[in-house]
Amino acid sequence: MKKFSAIIVMGISAFVFGCSSQPTSDDKAGVEDRNLTPSKPISPPATQSRPAPSDGLSSKPIASSPSTGQNPLKDPNNILSKRSIFYDYDSDAIKDEYRPMLQAHAKYLSSNRSARMLIQGNTDERGSREYNIALGQRRAEAVKRMLVLLGAQDSQVESASLGEEKPRCEEKTDACYSQNRRSDLLYGGEY
Repeated sequence: MKKFSAIIVMGISAFVFGCSSQPTSDDKAGVEDRNLTPSKPISPPATQSRPAPSDGLSSKPIASSPSTGQNPLKDPNNILSKRSIFYDYDSDAIKDEYRPMLQAHAKYLSSNRSARMLIQGNTDERGSREYNIALGQRRAEAVKRMLVLLGAQDSQVESASLGEEKPRCEEKTDACYSQNRRSDLLYGGEY
């Protein structure tokens, strides 16, 4: 039995020592050299110039529409005049089609730090009053989160739920219900 135990110990030792190896020059290629005095001067890495990503919006603050000279928030030809986001039934997910509009509003808010916005979340009449208030709040909060992520300050944007209390359409049809499932974006002075 002692012979058998000795063979096992020798086998384990051989395995452990056999697995250890000395680093080769290839292994050292990825190792950081921590010498305090570099052998050659260190230069900053070369940077490539890339065109700035275009979001379809100018980088200047929006003061007035160049074509009409009027407030861009009221100019029907300006994306900032679009103020409603519509949702699917029982959803607070913002559809991709509203992203350019939200980018424009976030850019306006970030360029005009004194501007304030109220987002009103609305629902259709289906569901209990309590449920609709909660759903309207989730819709308004989703828009607020996106605006803040896109550059607006949290203090510039307030969210509120109106639930089913402010319908655009009062018929009991799917087309009418779809007009009531929305978030409205209102700037200071409009609410």
